[in-house]
Amino acid sequence: MIKAEFAEYAKNHTSAETPVLRDLNRETHLKVLFPRMLAGHTQGKLLEMLSTMIQPINILEIGTYTGYSAICLSKGLSKEGVLHTIEKMPEHEDMILNYLGKAGIRDKVKLYIGDALDVIPTIDATFDLIFIDADKENYLNYYKLVFDKLRKGGYIIADNALWGGKVLSDTNSADKETLGITAFNDYIHQDARVENLLLPFRDGLMIIRKL
Repeated sequence: MIKAEFAEYAKNHTSAETPVLRDLNRETHLKVLFPRMLAGHTQGKLLEMLSTMIQPINILEIGTYTGYSAICLSKGLSKEGVLHTIEKMPEHEDMILNYLGKAGIRDKVKLYIGDALDVIPTIDATFDLIFIDADKENYLNYYKLVFDKLRKGGYIIADNALWGGKVLSDTNSADKETLGITAFNDYIHQDARVENLLLPFRDGLMIIRKL
């Protein structure tokens, strides 16, 4: 997390959003509750670059929201690659599908509407990259569900790992989402099966590589 003026400077010195992402950004802010949940310009570009470096065959995204991060992550997919993305709120489905179509990636994406805890066990795939950006109290549950589906050397990226600074709060007074994030961060840091970097970018990205 950095000062607002530095964040603005960084955005102004980052390659521009595509017209599709710009329109999706605008429509999300106009029509959808909690638009701050959107990945947005600079984080979207970082996800795109990380995906492009990894060149995954299969990506799993937990928490589609309106589809911004899915579009960004898809930029790195190999030619035969597929992005599996799970969204709990059915009211977002039409917007997601509309913008996946506008981005020209509808045939590269499998969208699941439902609770990720129920959906993940039904997906028969091995993943190169997993992005977690859903309900914070279940981050550790998601991690445990997906770990065996991640290939050796594959990556997990978890958003909101700093949770607005609440990770430094007294756990005795913390809400369930803060407790979920801190439990997840602590578990990852102690997991000998991975190496990890908590990147203080925006609201914190926990980047995990399976050994």
